[in-house]
Amino acid sequence: MRAPILLLQRLHLMSVRAARPLLAIVCAVSLSACSSSDPTPPGPTPPAYNGPWEVLPELGEWVDPGAFESCPAQTSQAACNAPETLVMPDCDFGSLAGLERQGAIYRAEIRYETQVQPGTVRVLPENGGFQFDASGQPMSVMGRKPHAATMNGERFFISSEPTSQTGLQDRYTFIGCHAQGPRSLTGCVLWCRGSTLRQSGSFRAERMTWREGEPESANLQLLSEMPVGLDTPVDVYVTHGHAYVVAIDRRGVGGGLAVFNVSNPYIPVQQTVIRFGHSDYWNAVWARDNALYVGSARSGLLVFDLADPRLPAFVRNHPSGGSPVDVHTLFVDGNRLYAMSPSHKQTLIFDITQPLEPQLLTRFTYPRSVGYPHDAFAYEGRLYINHLDDGFLIAGLGGETPELLGRYTYPHAFSHANAVGTFNGRTVAFEGGETMGSHIRVLDVTDPANIVKIGEYRLRGLTSVHNMLLVGTRLYVAYYHEGVRVLDVSNPSQPREIAHYNTFRESDRNRTDKLTDGAIGIRVPGDGRIYVVDTSRGLLIFNEP
Repeated sequence: MRAPILLLQRLHLMSVRAARPLLAIVCAVSLSACSSSDPTPPGPTPPAYNGPWEVLPELGEWVDPGAFESCPAQTSQAACNAPETLVMPDCDFGSLAGLERQGAIYRAEIRYETQVQPGTVRVLPENGGFQFDASGQPMSVMGRKPHAATMNGERFFISSEPTSQTGLQDRYTFIGCHAQGPRSLTGCVLWCRGSTLRQSGSFRAERMTWREGEPESANLQLLSEMPVGLDTPVDVYVTHGHAYVVAIDRRGVGGGLAVFNVSNPYIPVQQTVIRFGHSDYWNAVWARDNALYVGSARSGLLVFDLADPRLPAFVRNHPSGGSPVDVHTLFVDGNRLYAMSPSHKQTLIFDITQPLEPQLLTRFTYPRSVGYPHDAFAYEGRLYINHLDDGFLIAGLGGETPELLGRYTYPHAFSHANAVGTFNGRTVAFEGGETMGSHIRVLDVTDPANIVKIGEYRLRGLTSVHNMLLVGTRLYVAYYHEGVRVLDVSNPSQPREIAHYNTFRESDRNRTDKLTDGAIGIRVPGDGRIYVVDTSRGLLIFNEP
């Protein structure tokens, strides 16, 4: 999950791209050549790849499919106030009468199109969604309350309330044009600010039921399921016979830490809940020995003593004074703890030889940062950092300060999580983003100056991967709407799914139309079980396949 300083922007899924148009512009002449990151300065030509696998082309997270509908190229400003007046002669509105609505959640791929000058078109990819209640009436549009709707078999349009956290009065309208069946449609979309049209274009949307023909589960048995009792659970760590689940404040209910005794995986018992302030945002959790670490947006790195695993005792936080340093994610490797700070755009590195007394050693900062460090993985003297818009970075840990060794980027990069291991004598990274179409890409990173793509695993283009764990030759993935996926990566160039469980159900309490909904956190501690956090269902425990 992204940090709170950008969360509302990224979840509403429009204003970030508008605020940074140069990052989102797609050249109509050469789509795949446009990158969402700053260019790497010219340097020496890397040596030819000498690995055992075939190099695959890198097309990025999104490739322009072309317009989904023939929407009016220059939409009238009046359509912002009366979208039902938009003339769309090529539509088959009657086909939309059979569209499933009762309790349905739809995800949408949006393609904004603006004519910059004659012969030059700027394409802006985005994602969104809309949701219906049990009676088939709109209950959410782009994560906001609905403002207006017409669904009478002759027209289909839904608009969001013209409100936003920034006070800019943005409003989004989806106008259906053709149904491709009862669970998918295409149409036109408007983004207005007040009465001013900001962007217009076309969209395709699909109902977020399970993938066609796929059962709820395969080779994974759900042992138990427990609500967490906090706002939105996002991460879990398992140690001392207990599962420690952290939650963020996304709905105003309040985040914090919930502790479960999982010695009997069929009947977890909640022991306690810890909260520091009603609206705190606790996004990451890790442990070493008797120390439990939590990443807080308000208080930085929180340290708890697990002398009594049922009741973590707060010890200290870093920093203990001065301006706060928000910590979004954590990674522990041996005597080192890595804490990623979005607001400072730094990876903080602590010595935890004394686990309850972390000592800040150094920091890593990417000098040309557009994004910020979201996640990191330390492996054999290198730190692998997902730096969002900047791509996937590799830094050496041999000196006093980490040194940048290489970078891998791609069009529409939003690098988010990774896991690294050794296969066939070579170092391989599994990397994933958090945006529309993000998936697992497999990279040979043996030579950081010559990173190549050798494999990939992807599901529906309207969903996003989230977190992953590599255990031996198995990759465990929390894949939001796609639930839990277990991959055999013994041949990393050809990831093969061996088990899954669809945790996402539209009927679950607090489900939304957001991209970041579903299976979000995952741990495999080696006790024969898989621990998963779902944003609505809470803590789920499975058997290992």
